Amino acid sequence: MADTSPPNDLALLDAYSRAVIAAVERAGPSVVHVATKGPRGAGTGSGVVVSPDGLVLTNAHVVAEAQALLVTTHDGRSLVARLVGEDAETDLALLRTETGHDLQPAELGDSGALRVGQLAVAIGNPMGFSFTVTAGVVSALGRTLPGRGGRPIEDLVQTDAALNPGNSGGALVDSAGRVIGISTAIISGAQGLCFAVAADTARLVLGHLVRFGRVKRAQLGLAGQREEIPRRLARLHGLEQASGVLVAGVQPGTPAARAGLEPGDMVVSIGGHAATGVDSLLRWLTGERVGRITEVAFLRGGEMRRVTIVPVERG
Repeated sequence: MADTSPPNDLALLDAYSRAVIAAVERAGPSVVHVATKGPRGAGTGSGVVVSPDGLVLTNAHVVAEAQALLVTTHDGRSLVARLVGEDAETDLALLRTETGHDLQPAELGDSGALRVGQLAVAIGNPMGFSFTVTAGVVSALGRTLPGRGGRPIEDLVQTDAALNPGNSGGALVDSAGRVIGISTAIISGAQGLCFAVAADTARLVLGHLVRFGRVKRAQLGLAGQREEIPRRLARLHGLEQASGVLVAGVQPGTPAARAGLEPGDMVVSIGGHAATGVDSLLRWLTGERVGRITEVAFLRGGEMRRVTIVPVERG
């Protein structure tokens, strides 16, 4: 007869410990210490090796204004590095080491498959304590925080795995040692509220930085804010969404101006996708939209109007 008694605490602890140990053994050698020197003095952070020839992902705020970069590997090698490119709007930056092109790269996981409650292990260099490990769970998905570039950093993974200054740019990994996020932020004064740039976002930004040294984005040339759509108008025009983007201003000579958009218009869709707020509009304005004719639907005086617009690359 099978033993149906619950496992004892020691067995559970052993299983949990084995999972954390296995994740650290796989991902740990891919996490590096990043030291910087700049006009404001020395700084420190973490990074994640993403290719054996010396490419390292870290946070943009870790390397901001850095004039010299030094990467220290898990096995103690100190390697001079240079900045390949950065993207302040996702707080990611890409470095390349000048030597030591035999590094162990991490595997970027699928953050879209994450589930709240699953194991999350953070590896980094908090407060100068090199190669520190903390563990917790994925607390939430799809979080948004303000970014340094004015646009929100979206699709963040929230975790209660303890992060501290110096963890920035380090790895948040799953039980298989796959990187599910690049540690980026904590909420000052709070406990257990830590955030990482999701691996899917990191993969996209990585591709842009390798190819262009920057992330290409599109723009329309308008300023706006989220606004509720009056129920009468939503019913009249068959809109299922509850909100749109109220245009607050239009810059002269921009695609929005050429298309005839005006302050007071409410954009409800772009390219067939609902524009429920500024965040959804910005998510749509990716680099591949540059130069492509698309349709914008908007409300003016209660009337539904449609115009074509050609986004340009954001400077």
